[in-house]
Amino acid sequence: MLEKYIEELKPYVIELFKDDSSGHDIGHLVRTMNAALYIQEKEGGDRLIIGIASFLHDIHRIMKSEDNRVILPVETIPKVKEILSHVDLNEEQVNEICYCIEHHEDYNWNGNNVDDINALILQDADNLDAIGAIGIVRTFAFTGAHKLPLYDDSIPLDDSSTFKEENGYDQSTIHHFYHKLFKLGDNMNTKTAKDLADKRVEFMKNFVNEFLDEWNGKC
Repeated sequence: MLEKYIEELKPYVIELFKDDSSGHDIGHLVRTMNAALYIQEKEGGDRLIIGIASFLHDIHRIMKSEDNRVILPVETIPKVKEILSHVDLNEEQVNEICYCIEHHEDYNWNGNNVDDINALILQDADNLDAIGAIGIVRTFAFTGAHKLPLYDDSIPLDDSSTFKEENGYDQSTIHHFYHKLFKLGDNMNTKTAKDLADKRVEFMKNFVNEFLDEWNGKC
């Protein structure tokens, strides 16, 4: 049944994301959905809700506000409901999908309190695609699209700072690794995601260490 819904939703999603160059493209949505379904098999939750929510979770990334601020997931719920109106879901299912999308960036380690297993699995899957080799490429694509510097060595690399989505953008690409990406492994919600994250975080740390060595002229 999930596969049927995804095929029906796909034309609308492809049209929305066809011009994205920030790393929040259709490939990211599909990878997030596949990771979420893998986690769901191990951890429980509602496969249909998790799958559809994962496929639609990043609409806020391609929306722009009139005052040039970051669009939050909650602001996209009317658009999500419009897209979901094209498939045969009941009101409860639509509301559950919207809840997952609305709260998938409300990290508990930022002082929020999300305890819905479907939303937590979506969050884990989304964060898994933000780390590792693909995560590195997507990070540079995102910061490039938003004209952020690669690195500003006048600003200390302080991992005690915590990045919050609603604050906008980090000081540089490399600072974003310290403020958010390196922390994602320890802050996954499920054991399955934690196990998958360990290798990816280690890969990123090795990459950033090499980047900093080269930046500082070490041969």
